[in-house]
Amino acid sequence: MLKRGGVSLEKIGFIGAGSMAEAMIAGLIKGGLFQPEQIIVANRSNTERLQELTKKYGIETTHNKEKIVQDATTIVLAMKPKDIKAGIDGIQDHIDDQLIISVLAGISIETMTSLLGKQAAIIRAMPNTSATIAKSATAIAASEDVTMAQIKKCQSLFEAIGICKLVEENHLDAVTGLSGSGPAYVYFLVEAMEKAAVEVGLEPDVARELIVQTLLGASEMIASSDKHPSQLRKEVTSPNGTTEAGITILQQKGFEEALISCVKRATERSHELKTMFSEALVTTDK
Repeated sequence: MLKRGGVSLEKIGFIGAGSMAEAMIAGLIKGGLFQPEQIIVANRSNTERLQELTKKYGIETTHNKEKIVQDATTIVLAMKPKDIKAGIDGIQDHIDDQLIISVLAGISIETMTSLLGKQAAIIRAMPNTSATIAKSATAIAASEDVTMAQIKKCQSLFEAIGICKLVEENHLDAVTGLSGSGPAYVYFLVEAMEKAAVEVGLEPDVARELIVQTLLGASEMIASSDKHPSQLRKEVTSPNGTTEAGITILQQKGFEEALISCVKRATERSHELKTMFSEALVTTDK
């Protein structure tokens, strides 16, 4: 553990140096939760990426993942899900009372425990890509070995890059289908609105600004109002007016049903992928 002026400082280590790891690092430093010297990151072989992170954030980097587990009290697993077995291999003997946080989609706590070969304090987290601008909607689920103090620590880490909610692990598939994939649904909506704007005669750059501000404003209205979104919608929808005409088309085209089906299918797919990962890892481990 790092010391400054005789005082021990907690360290956090990342195994994996991709975009999610960087988003968390940026949020932790900007939010003042950790100083650069308290953060260490490892990847398998991409030295250029590690040098980039060191230059940008002043953090320590290494290819030695065992060093991370030995030095840090919180370990974030941030490699690609398919690399989980390779990522864990070699660190099992060094796992004691560290908190392990996984941001790997589709890898269950049971699977990680099996790969570690021992009980450990494991938290699964499902952030989304808005973490890169500190606007992530993150949900976490904890193993039985995790203490309330560790849960609060984990929540503070993800609150540095957005909001964080504690859920049961069996709800993480739904979280994946809703907020994990959610940014893509919004981007798809914007794509359609931009196409419509051009077709009714607006310049693309003007349309983009109007659409973005409309989304920001509507989101802020929902966040700041006690009213249900349906009530806010009704307040914008005058009888026989332009909004009612547009909403009527959305209803006729099955907009609500399509979006509900979208979230449900993404949730189902998350469960399917989790099962596939689990079966593949078990088979490989034999």
